[in-house]
Amino acid sequence: MLFLEFLARWGHVLFGVTWIGLLYYFNFIQGAYFAEATADAKADATQKLAPRALWWFRWGAMGTFLTGLYLLMVLGAGLSQYILIGATMGIFMFLNVWLIIWPNQQIVIGLKQGDAATAGGKALLASRTNTLFSAPMLYGMLASRHGVQIQSYDFSDLGFMLALAIIVLLEINAIFGKTGPIASVKGVIQSSLLLTAVIFGVAHYL
Repeated sequence: MLFLEFLARWGHVLFGVTWIGLLYYFNFIQGAYFAEATADAKADATQKLAPRALWWFRWGAMGTFLTGLYLLMVLGAGLSQYILIGATMGIFMFLNVWLIIWPNQQIVIGLKQGDAATAGGKALLASRTNTLFSAPMLYGMLASRHGVQIQSYDFSDLGFMLALAIIVLLEINAIFGKTGPIASVKGVIQSSLLLTAVIFGVAHYL
């Protein structure tokens, strides 16, 4: 059983590196390249590069989700408020990949019919939101087992509930809202670090 837990943790990290690495690639590198590339270069990358990257991206997300679910539901994985906050963001990120980003990217790269401009905007907002969640999500996962701790999860705790409320509101914005300050690479990095401080400050001190 202990070895299975180790394998699940190893797989969770391995899949997570694949997923989040590609998330950062899309947000920090590919987007800027597409904005500057010639029409021919962009078309070639859209047809040949993007589908391959999106395959690894979405299945990396799936592997991360399944191994994380195993750790949470089967093993318990040392549940605390921190890990539940991180897991909530991770689940939303996974859902964003499969229910928003991938369906809309299929339109953008020509695998499905639809309005590419509208689809691209929806995919971008969800992708930026995942980038926004990435730093606090990782902080919650690591802090749950290394160093800073707060009490075992308690849904009646004000700070915990407020932290979850902030996450839910940001996810609602990912579905129906606008990019706002996370539209730029600099903005989403700064916002992600700020969100980490806000969420865990609220969870810890309220």
